[in-house]
Amino acid sequence: MVFAVPTYFFVVMMFLTLIMGMVRHFSGTLGVVQEPPPMEMVGLAQPLTLFLLLRVHQRHDRTDRGGGHLERGPGVPSAAQPQRRHHPDLDVRHPGFPAGRNHLPGRADRRGALGRGDVISQLARTVDGGRDIIYLLTMAGTTIILVMAANTSFAGFPRLAALLAIDGFLPRQLSTQGSRLVYSRGITVLTLLSIGFIVAFQASVTALIPLYAIGVFLSFTLSQAGMVHRWWKSGRLAPGQEVAEQGSTLAHDRGWRAKLAFNTVGAVATGMVTLIFAATKFREGAWIVLVVLPLLMGLTFRIHRHYRGLSTALSLQKYEPEMRSTRHRVILLISGVHKGTLRALRYAQLLSSDVTVVHISVDPEETARVQHKWEEWGEGVRLVILDSPYRLMLEPIVEYIEYIASQRQPNDTITIIVPHFVPRGWFDNLLHSQTAMILRLRLLRLPNIVVTDVPYQVT
Repeated sequence: MVFAVPTYFFVVMMFLTLIMGMVRHFSGTLGVVQEPPPMEMVGLAQPLTLFLLLRVHQRHDRTDRGGGHLERGPGVPSAAQPQRRHHPDLDVRHPGFPAGRNHLPGRADRRGALGRGDVISQLARTVDGGRDIIYLLTMAGTTIILVMAANTSFAGFPRLAALLAIDGFLPRQLSTQGSRLVYSRGITVLTLLSIGFIVAFQASVTALIPLYAIGVFLSFTLSQAGMVHRWWKSGRLAPGQEVAEQGSTLAHDRGWRAKLAFNTVGAVATGMVTLIFAATKFREGAWIVLVVLPLLMGLTFRIHRHYRGLSTALSLQKYEPEMRSTRHRVILLISGVHKGTLRALRYAQLLSSDVTVVHISVDPEETARVQHKWEEWGEGVRLVILDSPYRLMLEPIVEYIEYIASQRQPNDTITIIVPHFVPRGWFDNLLHSQTAMILRLRLLRLPNIVVTDVPYQVT
C-alpha cells in the first residue's frame, strides 16, 4: 500500500496533465514556454541509412530524458538540461506510453519551444501556463516516483549479490543479513559504487544513460535466454516427469512451445537493442561497460575458484589426523620492558615452560637498558638479542623464526606472542608506529606457526 499510493498519484497527475493539454490544444489555448535552447547542426549531410536512423533514435533518447522514465525502468534521474540537436519533427518514438504524452510536446514545440528542464516538467509547465499548484503536484509526483524507482536498485542488488555470494561467485560477507533483516553490506557496496559513478561522471545523465541502458537490456537478454533454455528442457521431459534443479523443480509443460517462442522473440529483441546501444553509444561511454563487464566476470570466476579450492583444502575426506604435539615452544617478541611485556610473559608461561624472549637491537644503549630491566623483571626467562645494524625490524625476526622452525621436530608446536598496548582513543593510535600490527601481519604468512596477540589496555 505504501508503494501503491505514490504510484497511482503519479499516474493520476500525468493523465490529468495530458487531458488538460489535449483540451487546450484542440481549443487553441495551449501555452508556450520561452527561452528555447539554440538549434545545433551536428555532422554533415549523409544518406539516410539504417545506422543513421539508429543514431537519430539514440540522440532523441538523450534529449527525452524526462519522458523516458517509464520506458527505461526505475532509477533514472532527470536533471540535466536537454540539448535538441535535430529537427523536432523527428521526435516520433515512445509507442508504448499514452499518445497524448508524445503528441503534446510536438505541438507545444512548434508553437515556440519547450524551453529548459526535462520533458515532463516542460509539458506540465506548458499545459498549466506556469508553475501553479497542478504543476507543483505533477513534479512532486514525478519526484516521488523517481525516489521509489531508485529504491528498487537498493532492494534488488543486495539480494542478487547475496545469491551470488551463496554460490561462491562474490565475497561471502555479502550473503549475511544485518540486524534489520536486510543485506546491509550489499547496500553499502551499492552506495559506494553509486557515489563513485556520480563523481566520475560529474552527475551527467547523458554520460550515465549508455551504461544503464546496456546493463538493463543485457540483463533482459540473459534472463530471456535463460527462460528459453528452461522451456527447451521442459519440452524434452515426459508428461508427469519432474527433475529437481538447484533452487527449483523442472516439470513438463504442455505450452512449452508457445512460451519458448515468446521468450525467444524477447531475447532476440533485447539482444538487438543491446547491440544497437553498444554500437551507437560506444564513444559516449558504452565502451566502459564492454570493457568492465568481462573483467567483472573474470573476477567472479576467480572468487569462485578461490572458494572451491578452499573447500577442497578444508575437506575432511581422506583426512589423516596429525600427531599430537609433544613439545610446545613459545617465542615472546619485545621492544622494551614494561607492564604490557610482563603481562605477555605471564601468558606465555601459562602456555609452556619453554619460553624464549627475543629483542631486536638497533641501538646499543637501548639494548643495554632492556637487558638491565630484564635481569630484574624477567623471572629468569632467557633473553635473545638479535643485532640489526641496518635498523631492520621484520627481517631479523623472520630469519630467526624460520631457523627455529627448521630445527623443530614434526610434532613440535611453535607459538609467537606479540604484545602491544592499546591506547584509550583512536586518535592516540596515530601517535604510535604500530610495529606490533606489522609483525603480526608478516608472521601470519609463515607456515605451521601460531601467532598470538596479547593486548594491554592503557587506562
